[in-house]
Amino acid sequence: MKILDVGCGINKYSGAIGLDNNPRTSADIIHDLGKIPYPFSDNEFDLVISRHVIEHVPDVMTFVTELYRITKPGGRIQIITPHYTNPDWATDPTHKNHFNSYSFNIFTEKKLFDFYTDVKLRPLKIYVSLLKLWKVIGIEFLVNLDQINPRLRFTRKFWEHYLSFIFRGKELHFEFEVIK
Repeated sequence: MKILDVGCGINKYSGAIGLDNNPRTSADIIHDLGKIPYPFSDNEFDLVISRHVIEHVPDVMTFVTELYRITKPGGRIQIITPHYTNPDWATDPTHKNHFNSYSFNIFTEKKLFDFYTDVKLRPLKIYVSLLKLWKVIGIEFLVNLDQINPRLRFTRKFWEHYLSFIFRGKELHFEFEVIK
């Protein structure tokens, strides 16, 4: 299995090729993530991992399109990013983009507009972690009930729309299958 860790930083995923724009990281390849194309062939990777990177890139649509290009059909893309209500988001002045659990619908069959992208991703997992207090008292479990039964997705939507500024999010964990 060929794995790419995009924006690997100093904690490169075990067994992965590391890609980062900072030479002081564990990267195997130094490349500006805002410059397209990335130095890889089409359909090269089985798994592409991006942990706490997409919030830094200059163009989210281009970034996801490039991850899609280099991932094999049926391959996986995993993205972890701060939730937009995470109070730590503002502590890093290099953050440019905010996300909620619906931010990547534009790349799925649930997209509202067909003209933005040809990228096709099938969501396999969307999980929201909450700040520790909310996790301990069970709010995180309720928010993610769709992991148990997809028909309970309304609990995450209700939280996202009405309660997320009280019961704040921490991270978003996405896993997508690449459809080509």
